[in-house]
Amino acid sequence: MSTFGRDLIWVIPSDVSEIGGIVDAVLERCSRCPADPGKLRLNLRVGLTEALANAVVRGNGKDPAKRVRVEVHLGYRGITARVTDEGLGFDPDEVPDPTQGERLHAPHGRGLFLMRRLLDEVSFNERGNSVTLKLRYDTLPAPRGARA
Repeated sequence: MSTFGRDLIWVIPSDVSEIGGIVDAVLERCSRCPADPGKLRLNLRVGLTEALANAVVRGNGKDPAKRVRVEVHLGYRGITARVTDEGLGFDPDEVPDPTQGERLHAPHGRGLFLMRRLLDEVSFNERGNSVTLKLRYDTLPAPRGARA
């Protein structure tokens, strides 16, 4: 069965112990994708882990009654992952740069920075409770008419 064009969807409770299993499941499904294995093991793993942690901890406040939806599309040109929480959202442009001043030594606040550095595209919905991460393969042209 082809890996391409597959959509994977999970809905998980707001529990940090769920994060590792979801990330491992995504990477397992991506193992046949033509992405650089290093980019999968580091870039996608770290970016998706950070997105999930932000959704569980910051977005849903670890509220066990709230859920996080994870949607992954294994496309012909890359992997797209969307993580959506049930929180109020935030403005990603208001997040301070963790590489400046006193924030440089802060024990938290680097998740968004890491996502933006490790993935090819990072975007948020208008509300700020859903992040979309994209990692391009950069190796295969998509078949005519295929969804990226």
